[in-house]
Formats: sequence, C-alpha cells, structure tokens
Amino acid sequence: MTAGSIAYPGAVRRLPFEATLEGVFRIGIASCFIGHGAFGVLTKDAWLPYFGLVGITPDNAYGLMPLVGLLDILVGIVGLLSPRRAVFVYMTFWAVWTALLRPLTGESGWEFVERAGNYGVPLAFLLAVGVGTPRTWFERVRITSIASINVRLVAAVLRATTVLLLFGHGALAVTGANGLVSQHLAAVGLSSDLAPVLGGFEIGIAIALAFRASPALLISVAVWKLATETLFPLAGASWWEVVERGGSYTAPILLALLMTRNQAPRRDADHSTSRLHPEVTT
Repeated sequence: MTAGSIAYPGAVRRLPFEATLEGVFRIGIASCFIGHGAFGVLTKDAWLPYFGLVGITPDNAYGLMPLVGLLDILVGIVGLLSPRRAVFVYMTFWAVWTALLRPLTGESGWEFVERAGNYGVPLAFLLAVGVGTPRTWFERVRITSIASINVRLVAAVLRATTVLLLFGHGALAVTGANGLVSQHLAAVGLSSDLAPVLGGFEIGIAIALAFRASPALLISVAVWKLATETLFPLAGASWWEVVERGGSYTAPILLALLMTRNQAPRRDADHSTSRLHPEVTT
C-alpha cells in the first residue's frame, strides 16, 4: 500500500487508534456542514448579503437558502456515513468560499481566518486518505493504517487550522469587529470590557501553538472553544451555532491524537511496517 492511498477494503481489521482518528474527523466535519445547512433551512437573514454578492435578490435568496442548506446537510451525512474523496474535495472548496463571502461582503477579514476549522479539517482528512485521482474520488475510503498517512503533512494542516481559528477569533474580539464576544460576555453577566482581554489571550495561545504544541494544551484549547461557543445559545442564538463549529473543536483534538500516538511506545507486530511510521514534531 502506498503512502496516502487508503482504499476501503471491508475485510481489513483496523486498530482502535485508526478507527478513533477517522471517527473524530468524520464527526467534526459532518457537524460543521449539518449545522451550517440547518441555517439555510431556517433561512438565516444574515445570509442575504452573501447571495446579493452574486446578484441574487432577497426574495430569490430566501427561496434558495433551504436548497443550499439541504445540500450542506446531505454532504455532511455522506461524509459521516460513507466518506468519499469527492465529498471532501467539495467540502474544502465550499467551506473556503463561504468563509471568503464574509470579507467579500464588507465584514472583517478575520471572519475568514476564524473559520479555518470549516475548511482546514476536511482538507486534513482528504490528505489523510490521499487525494487520489478523479477516477478514485467516488470510492469509499477509510484510514486503515497510520503508517499509510503522511503524518507530518496532516499534522501541519491541523496545527495551522488550530492556530488560525484561535488567532482569528481573538482578533475579532480585540478589534470588536463583530461584537459577538461582547454579547456573549453580557449573557453571563460579565463586562464587555473583557472582550479585548479574552481576545488577547486567544491570540497568545495561538502564537504559543505555532511554535510548540502539546497534547494537554491542545485538549485544553478544544475544551475552551467548546465552552466559549456554548455562549451562543446563552446569548439567545441557536444551538446550531455550536454544532456548526465542530471543526474548531476537532482540529486540536485530532492533532493531540496524532501527537499522542507518536509519543507512545510502538508495539507493532510487523516490524517492517513500524519503520513506515512518520514522526510528528512539536
């Protein structure tokens, strides 16, 4: 089996680590697209400028939103239950485009950076299973052996994703570009003056991760992101906001898994295979 080319042989028995890694990937990616799609079905008013960018009127936009949302939900379900390269190619490009719509319609450029979890995690999974060729894009794929993965590349993408989403969110808080952090603080009885402080904290963590990561720090980041995003419903927003940000929680968890695997003693029965294990550096 060549590096990065992982087919879906149903009879292959996978080790718990590979199954866990793939499961976290699939759940995180699916939650992002299902959550985003739910807002289309609910016809979220904030989407109107994005349709307007390409000349679609508000009346037509409201009619198209449920269709766009259902497509997002569909690809999320397919990615969860029957992963195929074509789906993750689509997810990566679509997530980049929807993130770019923010600055293209006058919002802060940090909005694009903060959404790195949306496009970075499907990209990392695509690299983990191998990009393949268009002929293989519709074959079902899975991670059957960590030795088949270019771990350095996948880890680099996950680290960049985690750094960007933290830095982008922190920058939005420091600059007050969207005001959401202030609203969330008010929802739990805290002063909005703390927003720049929390933003600076996230930027500091992002810079620290850029230079050196550890599994403990990465898990702490995942817990922090989940806790802070839970403030959305406390401030009166939909719980779909929490679901949509699945990539923000799973990117650091996935990187922590890869690092933990790398640091653990290797007990491969096949010593020739163990020599194929790439290293993950911090």
